Amino acid sequence: MIKIQKLTRQVGPERTPLLRGIDAEIHQGELIAIVGPSGSGKTTLLRCLALQEPWQEGSLIVDGNDVLKSGWTGKMKIKREWAYLEQNPHLNMNRTALKNVLIGRSGQTPWWRMVTGMVRSDDYMGAMDVLEELGLLDKAHDKCDKLSGGERQRVATARALVHGARVILADEPVNGLDPTSASHVMDTFRKLASDERVTIITVLPLEMAERFASRIWGLNHGELVFDIQGRRLTQAEKNKL
Repeated sequence: MIKIQKLTRQVGPERTPLLRGIDAEIHQGELIAIVGPSGSGKTTLLRCLALQEPWQEGSLIVDGNDVLKSGWTGKMKIKREWAYLEQNPHLNMNRTALKNVLIGRSGQTPWWRMVTGMVRSDDYMGAMDVLEELGLLDKAHDKCDKLSGGERQRVATARALVHGARVILADEPVNGLDPTSASHVMDTFRKLASDERVTIITVLPLEMAERFASRIWGLNHGELVFDIQGRRLTQAEKNKL
């Protein structure tokens, strides 16, 4: 169980509000889509949950512990177990999909592995298993500069899973993808949520949210204006965005 209580984010000397007292509860295995107009605070919300940006007020309670009051060790645990996937994943384009999955990002992997690329055989087999689950087994030895945008998103997802992610925070993972690639990415997320009980929170276009999400958060002017089970929105709900 994850509880967000009174999440507030402000910037600048005038303390301009970006997020205004967000409250929500998140259960394991949910696929939550965040929808809203440009500038509504969607990316800021994801970055705050990933502890990429500071909170001015509020509590982030994970399994009964307030992460924001648990010191450095508590925050590092979240950063290890929660993966933040940016719109354009940071991959090493000169390395294969498999190497990107195995080596991970800084903070996930020992420095010597980052430099040398050396891995253990059991790590190798585990990474290959995850790539197979995500439909990328035939791309494992292709360099990432040869992969499509949707394939790169799935490589980033595989990397997060191999390095122990229990929660994935994905910022517009289907932006710029063709409809087929976008559907592949979202089918992957939906399967991870339903079968592996990975919790996924992602910024999506409205039509994709209605199609794939188990729950939809509507955000406008930094406020959570609705929180509903995944379905087609009513016109009244759309008017709040």
